[in-house]
Amino acid sequence: MAITSATLFKIIFVFFILVTLLTPRAVADCETQSANACNNKKKALPLKVIAIFAILVCSIIGITLPLVTRSIPALSPENDLFVIVKCFAAGIILGTGFMHVLPDSFDMLRSDCLKEKPWHKFPFSGFVAMFSAIITMMVDSLATSAYTKKIRTEIISSQSSPAGGGDQEMGGVVNFGHFHGHHYNHPENKTEGQSQLLRYRVIAMVLELGIVVHSVVIGLGMGASNNTCTIKGLIAALCFHQMFEGMGLGGCILQAQYKSLKNVTMMFFFSVTTPFGIVLGIALSTIYRENSSSALITVGLLNASSAGLLIYMALVDLLSTDFMSPRLQGSINLQLKSYLAVFLGAAGMSLMAKWA
Repeated sequence: MAITSATLFKIIFVFFILVTLLTPRAVADCETQSANACNNKKKALPLKVIAIFAILVCSIIGITLPLVTRSIPALSPENDLFVIVKCFAAGIILGTGFMHVLPDSFDMLRSDCLKEKPWHKFPFSGFVAMFSAIITMMVDSLATSAYTKKIRTEIISSQSSPAGGGDQEMGGVVNFGHFHGHHYNHPENKTEGQSQLLRYRVIAMVLELGIVVHSVVIGLGMGASNNTCTIKGLIAALCFHQMFEGMGLGGCILQAQYKSLKNVTMMFFFSVTTPFGIVLGIALSTIYRENSSSALITVGLLNASSAGLLIYMALVDLLSTDFMSPRLQGSINLQLKSYLAVFLGAAGMSLMAKWA
């Protein structure tokens, strides 16, 4: 059910982008940047092709790194280094929401290319981001409650049935946190352990949804742009961004303990969305105008909703969950190292805001 819902959301967002951009524009394009000497379509195209492959490779490396290195003891989820790296990646995601996505939304929806009313009279970016965070919390909470109830029912059914049963994918649940040894065999501990696993799965799915929407939007913007002065720096910034954002998502997927097919599916969607956005932007470059009213409104609102989702996920489901866990609460030293990692991640992504 979770995968079906997430896929549906992805389809809706992409469809919304396409429909809005392909509809006739009621307001003429804003031509404030038409005389820019850096705009050169022929020179920009090879750079975009390079960007497609460079970003694809960095995305694949970032999201597969936590899954590939899980066999290395130093990088296993039980090791302190895994927690520190995960906090660094969470700082990257938090910085993305605050320093890239949300400011871009404010710039677009307050653009001089849009009418004074209503776009300059009301802070739509903050409004949409706020409700996006609330809706994310609602989906997060309801999905977790529904799955927890489902698993408890299956456990009761399996206990009353000699042949067992229930969700086969839940059969390989690994110990998390304080569920150790013989305590884990108790029905109550088993239910709690599976509930924790479900939380990791909900977190992974919702986080990927926000990242995928954001990735399509930034790819679309790069693919439609012909500014050779900014594309080179943007390629480097997006490679860094995708690699470390992928590490954060990959860590969540690892903790979710999906089967191989689901792991590959989620890795595939993350890796190809930004290159897909670039290809889509190139294809639509003849009708897509970055400063048209329809493009500014559509991308601005999508950025605001994505920002609210990413900020909520980074603070609540990633950072708060880790820092309030018994593992970090029991070690001041690990807490300080993890806080330093968060600051470094957020600072690194803030620095990237100069180019992207």
